[in-house]
Amino acid sequence: MDASAESGDAMTALTISRFAILGFYAGLVGLLFLLLSARVVRLRSQLKVDIGDGDRPELVQAIRAQANCAEYAPLVLLLMVPLAAAGSHPVVLHGLGAALLIGRVLHAQGLSGNPGYSVGRFWGISISWATLLVASLLCILLWFGIRI
Repeated sequence: MDASAESGDAMTALTISRFAILGFYAGLVGLLFLLLSARVVRLRSQLKVDIGDGDRPELVQAIRAQANCAEYAPLVLLLMVPLAAAGSHPVVLHGLGAALLIGRVLHAQGLSGNPGYSVGRFWGISISWATLLVASLLCILLWFGIRI
């Protein structure tokens, strides 16, 4: 096997590992979404609300925690795809994935406890927005040939 073939194999392995990192965080966020969904179903059953929120504040909070995860998580994960494909450093991918997961967990916890201001809700959305911003900017940098 020549050096270029070995180099190609190494690059393929790195690309696969980058996508494995993305898959790992997508899986964790998927589990979080499943937990949030199960919470909505459990509350609907307990409160005997088949559709909508039944004007029940605890159900409104649970629905919003689930919906908020559905609004932010897919976009950040989608933005991570071109970063992984372009060969961004694994630390960057881990940082984005971990920040996304931490932000979503904090936000869901904060929103589940208090419909108004809460520390978890504040830090959760702040981390989520920062992650969305960084991932967006890194994708834009790819257009200019800058890969981090």
